[in-house]
Amino acid sequence: MRVVIGGGSGFVGRELTRLLKSKGHEITLISRQPGPGKITWADVESGGLPPCEGAVNLAGENIMNPLRWWNESYKKDLVSSRVNTTRILAQAIAASPTPPHSWVLVTGVACYKPSLQTQYTEESEWTPFDFLSRLVKEWEAAGQLPENSAKKTRQVIIRPGAVLGRDGGAMKQMLIPFWLGLGGTLGSGRQPFPWIHVSDLSGIIAHALEPKEEPSTGPDVFNGVAPALNTNFEFTKELGRSLKRPTIFPVPGFFLDVFLGSERAVILTQGQKVVPKKTLESGFEFQYPDLTSALKEIVGY
Repeated sequence: MRVVIGGGSGFVGRELTRLLKSKGHEITLISRQPGPGKITWADVESGGLPPCEGAVNLAGENIMNPLRWWNESYKKDLVSSRVNTTRILAQAIAASPTPPHSWVLVTGVACYKPSLQTQYTEESEWTPFDFLSRLVKEWEAAGQLPENSAKKTRQVIIRPGAVLGRDGGAMKQMLIPFWLGLGGTLGSGRQPFPWIHVSDLSGIIAHALEPKEEPSTGPDVFNGVAPALNTNFEFTKELGRSLKRPTIFPVPGFFLDVFLGSERAVILTQGQKVVPKKTLESGFEFQYPDLTSALKEIVGY
């Protein structure tokens, strides 16, 4: 299978590329810069989609970039890097004389309103309530194919939680303070912490790229989260145990609001109980269904 991946040079893209190549698939990355095995977004806009059986979009400015202050300029970059690239790919698929059989868009669980009680599955209804949920709404709308294209190409939306792995994502910024014994709960620690190991997220994407016999009436949605329902406190204690380090320095919510901006800090100080109901029903099997197995692989103990 030939697969085109937008934003494929990032943390998840590298793992997905490795997995797909190990299965014998041919990968073309869409990037801002040309290079071997790459095309640019401008190439897709002007010349259309190269022949492929699958298309994936992972593109988007890092929302937790510690080097960028939370301001209107950064928020515009967060939106445009996701919505514009998604729209370019969706339009290219719709215009292709030989469109791919699968189109996978990876967004996020920020569409679900934070709650200590409510459990969300892929079938849960939601309406935008803040900046991040409005972003997800616009992002997913940009990926919608027109009706005639949707009959030829299966549309899949994957909504991951915090992506954990050795080489990037949420763990990259957490490991140093935890190694130094400075790790601790964020805010109250009671907030749900939806997460997934990067290998499992890549596996769900690869699973979604496979041809499906019966056509869907609309996009298939899969929650890209581990089946374990954990809180930030449980994650913090398990990571401390895995690293054999104390976790006695809680980070107050107000500090995160000041340092990250309150609209961004909610990712850490609030959370959602997200269940991968349809992901499991699709037959996907998690390699790392719980924190113990995931963190053991990541920290090497």
